[in-house]
Amino acid sequence: MADHTEVEEVHEDSAADVTSAALEVAPYNVAGSRGPRFGAPLVEYVLRLGDDRLVLGHRLSEWCGHGPILEEDIAVANLALDLVGQATMFLGLAGELEGAGRDADALAFFRDGTAYRNALLVELPRGDFGFTMMRQFLFDAFSVVQLDALASCGHAQLAAIAAKSLKEAKYHVRHSGEWVVRLGDGTEESHARISRSLAELWRYTGELFERDVIDDAVEAHGIVFDHEAARARWEAIVHDVLQRATLEVPAPPIMASGGRRGRHTEHIGHLLSTMQSVARAHPGATW
Repeated sequence: MADHTEVEEVHEDSAADVTSAALEVAPYNVAGSRGPRFGAPLVEYVLRLGDDRLVLGHRLSEWCGHGPILEEDIAVANLALDLVGQATMFLGLAGELEGAGRDADALAFFRDGTAYRNALLVELPRGDFGFTMMRQFLFDAFSVVQLDALASCGHAQLAAIAAKSLKEAKYHVRHSGEWVVRLGDGTEESHARISRSLAELWRYTGELFERDVIDDAVEAHGIVFDHEAARARWEAIVHDVLQRATLEVPAPPIMASGGRRGRHTEHIGHLLSTMQSVARAHPGATW
């Protein structure tokens, strides 16, 4: 019998093989595969955009009624609504491109965790307020860079959604960035807490800039995203805020990855069980 290490190695290799096969040939899956199911590259790409924002929007919604002050309670709820609104547009487009009769609601509420394509960063539990704001800032900085690039891409529908979402993302990064500075350059306790949050979250940022066969495939649709240039812009935004917050950039850790391929942390199951509970309890219900 193979030991634990051998089992893990076989698991990772088979996952890579399934991923490649899934994206190169119809119907995008190998019979009998135990890996996640993949769709057409363009659909997969748009799902990533929608899932990032849907999952993070849900995490922010968990603060409703629990914010540190009333004004921020309302502000975070509005950020969550913005993200869910963006997710609705992206998932609606994904459903249209898929052509299987699934709309944004069906994609949000009737997919299991392995079918979600969000980055691991956004599914982590909300933590304390410092953790939430640091995670929000790291994603917001990425979102601004990403949406700015996609707003001028060659896919007209995607570009229009990106341009509309970019306006909100610019406000989001300013809001979360101000909180990072306030907490980092605040009291001894606030500095310690947000410093720990930065150290915990940094290992999840690398996945945002990974390039894979999906990115290669969608270039045929006019969607070109320079990951290295995006990383450089993101780092400039992040380092500026961290410097003002008197926070140090963490030493490069081994980066976590897998969400884009449907390989998530255990937290996605708990999140979806809550987010999808009403829709699954009353399928087809309208109000």
